[in-house]
Amino acid sequence: MVQHFDVLIVGAGISGISAAYHLRDQCPDKSYAILENQESFGGTWLTHTYPGIRSDSDLYTFGYKFKPWTSAPIASADEILKYMNEVIEENGIDKNIRYQHQIKSASWSSEAKLWTLTALQKNTGETVQITCNFLWMCQGYYRHAKGYTPDFKGMDQFQGEIVHPQTWPENFNYKGKKVLVIGSGATAATIIPAMAEECEHITMLQRSPTYFIPAENRNEVADMLRELDIPEEWVHEIVRKKILHDQNVLVQRTYDEPEAVKEELIAAAREHLGPDFDVEQHFTPSYRPWSQRVAFVPDGDLFKGISSGKASVVTDQIETFTEKGIQLKSGKELEADIIITATGFNLCVLGDIAFTIDDKPLDFADTWTYQGVMFSDIPNMAWVFGYLRTSWTMRADMISTFVCRLLNHMKAKGVTVCAPELRKEDQDMPALPFFDTDDFNPGYIMRGVDLMPKKGDHAPWIHTQDYNVDKDALPAMDLDDGTLNFS
Repeated sequence: MVQHFDVLIVGAGISGISAAYHLRDQCPDKSYAILENQESFGGTWLTHTYPGIRSDSDLYTFGYKFKPWTSAPIASADEILKYMNEVIEENGIDKNIRYQHQIKSASWSSEAKLWTLTALQKNTGETVQITCNFLWMCQGYYRHAKGYTPDFKGMDQFQGEIVHPQTWPENFNYKGKKVLVIGSGATAATIIPAMAEECEHITMLQRSPTYFIPAENRNEVADMLRELDIPEEWVHEIVRKKILHDQNVLVQRTYDEPEAVKEELIAAAREHLGPDFDVEQHFTPSYRPWSQRVAFVPDGDLFKGISSGKASVVTDQIETFTEKGIQLKSGKELEADIIITATGFNLCVLGDIAFTIDDKPLDFADTWTYQGVMFSDIPNMAWVFGYLRTSWTMRADMISTFVCRLLNHMKAKGVTVCAPELRKEDQDMPALPFFDTDDFNPGYIMRGVDLMPKKGDHAPWIHTQDYNVDKDALPAMDLDDGTLNFS
């Protein structure tokens, strides 16, 4: 028997739970279900289990706008899962989640005006079909099953263990071992201080330095407001606005005075590491601040691990893996029992699900993005792609409100199908990449940008990745300007 819902949400991570909350709140007449591949909710916070796993942005903005965050700004995966569980239980979302549903295909029929999803129930081995009027893709943007590891020369020679943080082994023993971490992003900055005390020694091997912001894991504004017994809802909203304001000021300064911001970030590292540490070599990046993500280091724990001597940092290129470790371009060999490749992840689009529209396979890269939410000639589908500088959830919540407004608009018009279409005046737009890679260019973006839809040079065929633009533009979108074809 084929089950049917008005809306199907794919993914029970941070975006999917946001979608369910807003759908229940703003479109209470719509039936819905969440299909989740894993055995529980949480997405990243469930599948990533490496030591110290935590947020690299504050929970006042990474948390939902409708659910106050009451703890320290940087939170562990367990704390985030607890927070999400409260949202699920408080809003009766749990009864709508179907776990261990691995979606194999999604097919749109213009004749039936329905999406049909075929899924494998992993716990039973059965294949099921579920139909819906509207498909809401909230599955994220990278492959959970396998992280990105470059094809380093000689990897098969290494006699120790090679581990990617994204697929961390259960009960993995690293006590008393020499550990080498390849990478210097937020994951490496989390793993190194978390493992340092139990390892014999842990080394961060980086090709080039990264910017970090070391600061106390507390928010002074939140602390002050709580001393005044301000209600938590007010604290949450005021602190969110303050953080967003400060982030906007910082990002704007990276354009207006990049060298000054660069010097401030490097000075903060130097303050923690001391005058004798070679900050110029190891913590002085060559790129403009915020052209790649800047990781927050709570209480300066990464730098404390280095200062204590339990951790160290090497800046060099990899020549080859050896039996005992890694030989560098400089000729030096780093010995290790364990090598952790904190080298990023693989971008994927639409969950690597086989999509067809009227039996024709969908090539997502052939479409044009409609405000980064919907896509040309794809009916009744939205995809949540959050922010890469600002917290992901800020955009997830915003998209949720937009989709609910669209669904209510369709109901008011008495239509069942909606698909963005290029108008006559849009036909000659330049085809620009989904991401502005001159502005933001981490490795996973550069490796996967060709998989993404195109964007144009004018609204609504744009994807700004700018909260300050979206917060005004998305709520004001004219749904009847001719770009959405209703039927």
